[in-house]
Amino acid sequence: MPQESLFERVIPVDIEKEVKKSFLEYSMSVIVSRAIPDFRDGLKPVHRRILYALYDQGMTHDKPHKKSAHIVGEVMGKYHPHGDAAIYETMVKMAQDFVMRYPLIDGHGNFGSLDGDSAAAMRYTESRMSRIALEMLKDIEKDTVDFRPNYDDSRMEPQVLPARIPNLLINGSSGIAVGMATNIPPHNLTEVVEGIKLVIDNPEVSIEEIMKKIKGPDFPTAGIIMGDKGIKDAYRTGRGTIKIRARYTIEEKKGGKNAIVITEIPYQVNKARLVEKIAELVRDKKIDGITDLRDESNRQGIRIVIEVKKDANPNVIINKLFKHTQLEDSFGIIMLGLKNGEPKILNLKQIIEYYLEHRREVIERRTRFDLKKAEERLHIVEGLLKALDYLDQIIEIIRKSRDREEARDNLISEFGFTEVQANAILDMRLVQLTNLERGKLNEEYDELKAKIADYKDILSRPERVNAIIKEDLDDIKEKYGDARRTEICYQTSDYKVEDLIEDSEIVITLSNRGYIKRQPLDTYKAQKRGGKGITAAAARSEDFASQVIVTSILNDILFFTNQGRVFSCKAYQIQEASRQAKGMPLINYIDIKGDEKVTTIVAARDMNDKTYLLMVTRQGIIKKLPLSALANIRRNGLIAINLHDGDQLVGVVRVKEGEKIMLATAQGMSIIFSEKQVRPMGRTAAGVKAISLAEGDYVVGIDKYRENAYALLVTEKGYGKRTELAQFRMQNRGGKGIKSIDINDKNGRVVAFKIVSAGEELMILTEEGHIIRLETEDISVQKRYSRGVLLMRLNENDRVASLARFRVEREE
Repeated sequence: MPQESLFERVIPVDIEKEVKKSFLEYSMSVIVSRAIPDFRDGLKPVHRRILYALYDQGMTHDKPHKKSAHIVGEVMGKYHPHGDAAIYETMVKMAQDFVMRYPLIDGHGNFGSLDGDSAAAMRYTESRMSRIALEMLKDIEKDTVDFRPNYDDSRMEPQVLPARIPNLLINGSSGIAVGMATNIPPHNLTEVVEGIKLVIDNPEVSIEEIMKKIKGPDFPTAGIIMGDKGIKDAYRTGRGTIKIRARYTIEEKKGGKNAIVITEIPYQVNKARLVEKIAELVRDKKIDGITDLRDESNRQGIRIVIEVKKDANPNVIINKLFKHTQLEDSFGIIMLGLKNGEPKILNLKQIIEYYLEHRREVIERRTRFDLKKAEERLHIVEGLLKALDYLDQIIEIIRKSRDREEARDNLISEFGFTEVQANAILDMRLVQLTNLERGKLNEEYDELKAKIADYKDILSRPERVNAIIKEDLDDIKEKYGDARRTEICYQTSDYKVEDLIEDSEIVITLSNRGYIKRQPLDTYKAQKRGGKGITAAAARSEDFASQVIVTSILNDILFFTNQGRVFSCKAYQIQEASRQAKGMPLINYIDIKGDEKVTTIVAARDMNDKTYLLMVTRQGIIKKLPLSALANIRRNGLIAINLHDGDQLVGVVRVKEGEKIMLATAQGMSIIFSEKQVRPMGRTAAGVKAISLAEGDYVVGIDKYRENAYALLVTEKGYGKRTELAQFRMQNRGGKGIKSIDINDKNGRVVAFKIVSAGEELMILTEEGHIIRLETEDISVQKRYSRGVLLMRLNENDRVASLARFRVEREE
């Protein structure tokens, strides 16, 4: 060819326009044909082709499994002209119950694990449709969806599936296209069904109302969603970010150690890599206090055990793990899909509306298909019934005809049959000429007339279509509905836990070794003086119940430590336990140091300026602090009082202006003075002298002075007495006090002191864990110099540890 003519055939092209055009075509191909699901059935083309190929081959849930390689070959050869690895990988994910909330493939063999292990090769595994997957294709043979030619025009494939289940919402979808991505989380089928029914019944319903039914995502790996702001954002706008946390418990191990046990992890987190990351943080000393790390997971579920040091706080460690590992993970919701072939981001209501629009179309097309079939059959039945009326003439015509075509033409011309009716008459068997068959034809005729009327009614009344959709949804819920797995924790929203807790009186017990528990007050019945008491806990020889308070379950519990710090937690957050249980380690609730010990617990609800706390130390120092100074206690506590060397807190009471207080010491001395003698101080102040102590003496308790009340003193050997407060005179702060009880070897030193009134009850605890409940009237009233009477019989080596006072309302 001459060179001149060759150049004449070259067409100049603008490279910028060509690249733009080519890239746009490629982008749309990826968006529409690969990465983005359709809002109607929630499937991408590869998922749809896998399900249709299985259905076409009859590999349903009630048929035997077949080799995955056979299925992959079927999909690749007929519908999906891409690599076999990509098809098999998609099929594996459709079978994994930790990826799909409701798996669409039922697989036999190794289909991978949470640790990121890949599935076995396709020649080893076997697959078939799951039971719920069949609902995706139900009625597909009834012209319910449009079909298109496959890649080589050799057969037809569906453009979308009928999708009797709301697959996009219950299984979610994720994909990265060009310039856009989708990430739709899975949901609970029962909740989604109720939400869709709500939209059917009230098309004007708000997204907030729908959210009362569809509470949030429900992941196959469970976990805890922290807060509902991200959920609300996603449901309103189509975009939002949620935080998912692992579920854990703290278990006690031998030797006083604790272990953090992880039983659920966030969605799409690789468990093996998670354990490796924790090990890496321990190795690099970014997290201290972990002594052992084990993955004890099996087919029953996840169990990652993290053992911590004896003096380490497991709550501090788990919070660090949440910060530095995928034990807390973010899930960015982007509800993007294809609507009429175009990528769009829809909110929750729009997704439901578009699914309902699809289902209405499917039901209408199915009804028109059934109507057409019924009308065609009715036409034939009418012809057969007419033929039975002229049976002899028709037989004669057929006998005289040369062939089938002549017989058909004669029937049409003689009796006015249509060609379809004439062919049906010619196809009749002789047995159909009996009277019994005539009866069957009459029955069929009546049934067909009723069906046709029903089909026409469905097509003319949209409310009938909606009713059918609701019937389908109820059937799906009954077959496949299950309980929610993922918990939604509302603590980061305006939701108040207190609103769901009924107020009640409780007993909170703190042991010497730092175990705390909560029990209903009616666990303990009042006994008479001198009783043995009931066992409060299965105590160890080195542990005993050191403190007990009776309070409301809605109160704040303030924990004052021997180092002058104060911590806080809600009473209802303390785990309830039986009488014999020792409770949970206190470090589960507050962040105390290893060498720190709680010495006093106080219940409080209103943190105001008019109420003060009077804190008294073992060395007789007193300090007055406004309760409002403790309104916002951080997780790591606040300084309540600066202590002198070797000193510690022994008591804290609430007082109001003008009230008087009384202190008692171990050697039986006491002092009463007005709270006005102690001026309010800041949190870091040290305080002033409350009482001048004799050598070897120390303060054991503090309480508020009340008129017509008694001073109750209990000694270490179970003795005690009530003394009228009138026998104690007022003194100035810092005095030596006066004698309150006679101390000797029989009754022992004073260990507890309270001011009590008629109608109140007492609870005495011993070091061995025994507890007795007494009415104050059962305790003798004696003079200041007497030694008291036996209140509780103790074992030889047992001693009284603490005392609580409370009032119970009784019915007459």
